Amino acid sequence: MKLLMFNTKEFWYKTFSKTVESVEDLMKEDKWEDALVIFLNVEKEDEEKPNKVLMKAVDNISWLARKVEGRKIVLHSFTHLSESKSTIEFAEKIIKDIRERLQVKGYEAYTTPFGYLLEFKIHVLGDSLAKVWKDI
Repeated sequence: MKLLMFNTKEFWYKTFSKTVESVEDLMKEDKWEDALVIFLNVEKEDEEKPNKVLMKAVDNISWLARKVEGRKIVLHSFTHLSESKSTIEFAEKIIKDIRERLQVKGYEAYTTPFGYLLEFKIHVLGDSLAKVWKDI
């Protein structure tokens, strides 16, 4: 799994086009202020060790949230971070599981619509912890 994590002042998105036939049709727009926005790519090799990947992703995201004193986390599937891709079903499930684990830890955790390309605007803060890359 690859994580590209941003500490943002603002993140806005609007669905642009559906890329996964099995997901529901929707037009959606949303915006968060002062949130960690996590672009993540679930890789094929993650399917061999789902629990380890899940725990490491939650640990890394929680670590950054504590460092920047953030409570809001937005997860966005972004398959452009790696050439390796898991199955659609596995990616959708693990992202949901990450969100649920973060919520259990007391974070406000959200996901952007899975299976959609998005139009988005992101205002990332300038400090060094505002942009963190993890390969887990």
